[in-house]
Amino acid sequence: MKIIRPMFFAALTITVVLCTESASAQTAASARTQAIVASFNKSKHAVKERHGVRVEKFKEIRSVPAVRANPADYSGSYEADWGFRLNLRVDAQGNVSGSGADPLGVDGQTLRTFTLADGKIDGALLNATKVFANGARERFEGVFIDETVRDNPNDAGRTAFGLGALITPRQMSGLTVEKVFYQPRE
Repeated sequence: MKIIRPMFFAALTITVVLCTESASAQTAASARTQAIVASFNKSKHAVKERHGVRVEKFKEIRSVPAVRANPADYSGSYEADWGFRLNLRVDAQGNVSGSGADPLGVDGQTLRTFTLADGKIDGALLNATKVFANGARERFEGVFIDETVRDNPNDAGRTAFGLGALITPRQMSGLTVEKVFYQPRE
C-alpha cells in the first residue's frame, strides 16, 4: 500500500480549489453577460382594429453575445446616440485601455471626457472604470453583441455589431437612459 505524501496531497488540494474558483468566476461572468444581453432584447406586437381598419405594429430586437477568438478584434472607435463616444485599445489577453466622452446635455455638444482604467474583457463582457478629469470614478460595464432588428414578423432583419453598455441613469430628450448601444465608427 502506498502512502500519499503530504506535498502531493497539498498540491492536489490547491489544484482543485483553483479549478473550482476559475469555474465559479466563468459562471459569474457568463451569468452577467446573459443578464446584460437580455436587457437589450425587446419584442412588441400589437394589433388594433377600429371601424374595420386593422393597424398592426411589430418590432423585435434580439441580441446575442459577440465573442471573438482574439479580444484585440474589439479595438476601435465606437459611437452611440446622443453623442456617447468610446475609443478602445484591447490586447490579445483581453486587457483594455481607452478613452471616451459622455454628453452632459441632449445636444451632445457639451461632453465630459474620461479614460478607462482596470479594463478587462472576459468572453464578450467588458468591465472597466471610467476616470473623469476631476478624479471622479464610475463603473463601466457592457457586452459586445450582435443585435438583430426586425420590423415585421416575416422580415429576416438587419444585424449590427456593437457594445451594449449599462450607464448611470440620466435624462436625455425627456427619457431616462440607462443603457446605450455603441456601434463602430465608419
